[in-house]
Amino acid sequence: MLARMQAQKSAQTLRFIRRGQVVALGNVAPDRTLLEVLREDLHLTATKEGCGEGDCGACTVVLGEAVNGKLRYKAINSCIRLAHSVDGMAVWTAEDIASGESGELHPAQEAMVQCHGSQCGFCTPGFVMSLFGMYQNTKGGRGITREQAQADLSGNLCRCTGYRPILDAAEKMASLPLPAGCAVDEASTVAALKGLKTQQKGDETYLRPSTLAALLQARASHPKAQVVAGCTDVGLWVTKQHQRFTQVLDVTAARELQRVETYPQHIAMGAAVSLGDAFAALVAERPQLKTFSQRFAGLPVRNSGTLGGNVANGSPIGDTMPLLIALGASVVLMRWKRTASGEGIAHRELRLEDLYTGYRTNVMRADELLCWIKVPRPTGHALEKVYKISKRFDDDISAVCLAIQMTVKGGVVQQVSIGAGGVAAMPARARQTEAALLGQPWNADTVMAAAAALRAEFQPISDMRASASYRQTVLGNLMQRFWLESQGMAAINLDSLKTVEALA
Repeated sequence: MLARMQAQKSAQTLRFIRRGQVVALGNVAPDRTLLEVLREDLHLTATKEGCGEGDCGACTVVLGEAVNGKLRYKAINSCIRLAHSVDGMAVWTAEDIASGESGELHPAQEAMVQCHGSQCGFCTPGFVMSLFGMYQNTKGGRGITREQAQADLSGNLCRCTGYRPILDAAEKMASLPLPAGCAVDEASTVAALKGLKTQQKGDETYLRPSTLAALLQARASHPKAQVVAGCTDVGLWVTKQHQRFTQVLDVTAARELQRVETYPQHIAMGAAVSLGDAFAALVAERPQLKTFSQRFAGLPVRNSGTLGGNVANGSPIGDTMPLLIALGASVVLMRWKRTASGEGIAHRELRLEDLYTGYRTNVMRADELLCWIKVPRPTGHALEKVYKISKRFDDDISAVCLAIQMTVKGGVVQQVSIGAGGVAAMPARARQTEAALLGQPWNADTVMAAAAALRAEFQPISDMRASASYRQTVLGNLMQRFWLESQGMAAINLDSLKTVEALA
């Protein structure tokens, strides 16, 4: 056991900014989480471990990165985030935002006190840090609506107070004074982050290349390294399955893969683009996806996780794949190729649904990486809808996810693509159902036949989220719901409902 622990240590120093100062830690194993480092190495025990899987938000901290000379703040789950992935960033915990001189509370903390938003207090540090991230990104909490607060806090769970006083606190922050000792010196923090940009030379246990070429070369040289992006799934392998990784390859620092690029016919999203930014790009062109985008986990998961990681992971209950399949997305796989005439980047492109071969298996070679996701831009003629069925409305995994894109002309289905999740061993395209719809009149009879085809096309399993019969029934019902909504019936859509809070 001791030999294994020693082998897992890394000679590469982990460096980040905290309270304006550089924190440098050596001998941090490549598979240690940020939460472990904060609590065990730095003794910052206000950051709590609740679920250990990114669901409850008790471990929330805020990261800061310099983007175009300004700080961008992101609340993330430290329990599933690998520690070395924050190298070169700024980190704030619940112990860092009050004034170090006077002890005065930050508005995010003071608002929770004044609004009675804490009871047992275990979840409170996570809520406070999510509020702090909102406060910083809105320039002092200005303009935070209750609707936005509810969406941004969906990744933080509370069992004591209920959420009304916490939402009150989110709205109250802007009216509270910011003590001088609580203000973030953004200019000095950006300068300090710039000073950390120098390339480190380590022992290659945690590889985080800053260019695409270097990333692909590293993959070619280390085909057995565990590839990570936002760690929102791999982190669970560490915390729940107790897997150990002696070498990790992180794709998120490759500059080329951090971009969303817009072309006349499609948008291309790099594998390092966060889920939050990827959804923002999709919603900008397809506003109807806003509610669905906010229901994909909570904000801390969307801030950490990447679209490329979600797609490459290929979980049958991952929500992005059914949507992307329905939209006709493709993926670009890349590798570093060496030939007698030289070396360089080789790539191939395939439809997303053709990437998968079975449960969490795919066609990628050992030296390949999924680098880009290409999504056709909307034409304005197609009906597009995605449905997520889960036990909780927010921050939950789907029992069934169904996405449909359809073009109807002259009352006849001219084009249709359907993606389904949670009903097979992998994200799947419902080709038999598409065949039952294509060329048929778009009417109630066709819809009934398509619903029956959709139920028959998949043989889902029963698990903790839903029974097989429930999933099959829901599949057909969602097709009927799509039909009703296409005919103008809006009352059956949860997007049209607004929560009314009773006054105490």
